[in-house]
Amino acid sequence: QVQLVETGGGLVQAGGSLRLSCAASGRTFGYATGWFRQAPGKEREFVAAAWRSSGVTLYAESVKGRFTISRDDSDNAKNMVYLQMNGLKPEDTGVYFCALTRSASSRWSVDYAHWGQGTQVTVSS
Repeated sequence: QVQLVETGGGLVQAGGSLRLSCAASGRTFGYATGWFRQAPGKEREFVAAAWRSSGVTLYAESVKGRFTISRDDSDNAKNMVYLQMNGLKPEDTGVYFCALTRSASSRWSVDYAHWGQGTQVTVSS
């Protein structure tokens, strides 16, 4: 069984920073981790993803240069993935989810099999 828990969301002013954490436990070997977000009334959208095996990272164009995804796999029992968000904008507001995929390289939510409950990020102008 796989469990994902996101933390680190909150309220921040435009231009500020937040660091989201995703703790993945259970049968997570072979999965890559991605971050998605969903604003009210909008569809869930891809933010970033990182593959342990290849070292590949992907970013949405809207967050490139501002967000950084990183992994810490030193603890096999609980693999951590982080999303450092700098230069936050009001349009970054939404619920942020981490998710796992076995796809070699995907930005599509349908390719992600396991999801966390999400953490709210609100950026005020």
